[in-house]
Amino acid sequence: MAGMDWVKLLSAQRLGVDKKSGKGKDIRSEFVRDYDRLIFSSAFRRLQDKTQVFPLAKSDYVRTRLTHSLEVASVGRSLGTLAAAEIGKSERRAAKVNPQDIGVIVSAACLAHDIGNPPFGHAGESAIQEWFANEHEGGRRLASWKMSPSQNHDFRMFEGNAQGFRTICHTQIPEQKGGMQLTCATLATFTKYPRESSVPDRQRSGISGKKFGFMHSERDLFAEVADEVGLLRKPGKGAAWYRHPLAFLVEAADDICYHIMDIEDGFRAGMVSFDELRDLHKPWIDDAIETRLAQVHDKHRQAEYLRARTIGKLIHEFVSVFGKKLDGIMTGAFDDELASHIDGADAFKQFKKVGRAKVYNSRPVVEVEACGFEVIGGLLSAFVGAMDDLAEKKGAASVRSKTLLRLTSFDTDTLASASNYERAVHATDFLSGMTDSYAVTLYQRIRGIELP
Repeated sequence: MAGMDWVKLLSAQRLGVDKKSGKGKDIRSEFVRDYDRLIFSSAFRRLQDKTQVFPLAKSDYVRTRLTHSLEVASVGRSLGTLAAAEIGKSERRAAKVNPQDIGVIVSAACLAHDIGNPPFGHAGESAIQEWFANEHEGGRRLASWKMSPSQNHDFRMFEGNAQGFRTICHTQIPEQKGGMQLTCATLATFTKYPRESSVPDRQRSGISGKKFGFMHSERDLFAEVADEVGLLRKPGKGAAWYRHPLAFLVEAADDICYHIMDIEDGFRAGMVSFDELRDLHKPWIDDAIETRLAQVHDKHRQAEYLRARTIGKLIHEFVSVFGKKLDGIMTGAFDDELASHIDGADAFKQFKKVGRAKVYNSRPVVEVEACGFEVIGGLLSAFVGAMDDLAEKKGAASVRSKTLLRLTSFDTDTLASASNYERAVHATDFLSGMTDSYAVTLYQRIRGIELP
C-alpha cells in the first residue's frame, strides 16, 4: 500500500479558506495561530466547568476538563517535539521537518481534544445515547424521522469526539465555512477516529475505527481535510480513513494524563492511599527518585514529584514506540494504540485498573453521574419536544414550546423549516455547549424546582 507523505500531512491550508487567498503578515506560524484560536474560543473556556473525574467538584485542586486539556496539550507538545526526530529518520519525510511545528500541531489538537464533550463527561455521552435509544423518547422520534443510517447513528451512538469536530468546524463560527478555519494538519491530527458513525464492520477495525470522529453534517468537511493532508482511505463503502500519524501522539498524551492525573485526584480526594499511588509509580522509580523522595516529607508533594518523573519517562517510552511503528503507521499497517506497545505497558494499565476500582466508580462520582442522566434526559425531552412542536405546528405551536425556545439562541424561523436531522443536531449542539452547572440550573428552572 502506498503510504502517506509528510509534505501533505503538515499542510497549513485552512479549512474553508480559498487556496488562492494571500496570508496576512503575522510573526506566528499557522499552527501557533491554531493554538491561539482554540485557547481564546468560548467552547474551550467552558471546559472550566465540565467534568474530568469529579462532577461539580467543590475542591479547588481536582481537575476539570479545562486543566486536563491544558495538561494534555503540554504533554502533547513534548511528544510532538521529540517525535520530530523520529519523523526525520523516515524515508517518507521528503522534506525537512520543523520540530516546533510538530510540537505545536500536536499540542493544539490536544488542547481541543475534549472540546465537544457534553456535561458530566462520559456519563453525559451515555445519557444522550440512551435518550435517543429510548423507545418512549428519542428512539420513537428517530424511528418516525426515517433518517439515513449515519444520521441515525450520530445520535444513538453520540460521540463527543465527533461533536468536537463539529464545534471547531461549524458551531463556533457558523456563518463561515470551516468554522474556526483551523489548518488541515491540526484538524486531521485532532481526529483520532476518522470515520462516520455508520460504516461496514471492516472499516470499524483498528484503533482508528473504534469510534467515529465526525457527524453526517460534517462528512464533506472532513473529506476535504483528509484529501488535503493525504490520509489513506480504508477499503469499503463508508467514509473512513486511517489516522493522521500525529493523532497517535494526541491519544498518547491523553492516555498519559488521565492515567496518571486521575489517580492523583483520587489520592487528593482520599479514595487512593499514598502507598497504593506509590506502588503504581514503582516501575518508573529509580535510585535518584528514591533519594529525592526521602528529602520531601509532605505526601502531596511526593505525589506531585512522582507524577512529574513518571510522565517524563512515559513520554520517552511513547516516542520510542512511535518511531518503531512509524513505517506501519504511514501505510495503515499499524492501527493500534501506542500504549499497548510501550515497555511498561502492563504497569501503565494498572493506573486505569485502580482508577476504575477506586475512583471512577466511587459513590460521590456515581451519585452525580446518576443526576446527570436525569438532567440531560430531561433537557432533551423538553427542548427536542419544543422543536418538534414548532416544526409541526409553526405559529400554532404551544406557548410552552415557544417559551422554552426563547431560552435558546436558536432562530425560530430556521427551526420551523429545519429537517428532522437538523433539529436533532441543534439539540445536541445546545446541550453539548452547556457546562455542568448551567445544565443543572437550567433543568431545575424549567422543571420549576428553582427560580431565578
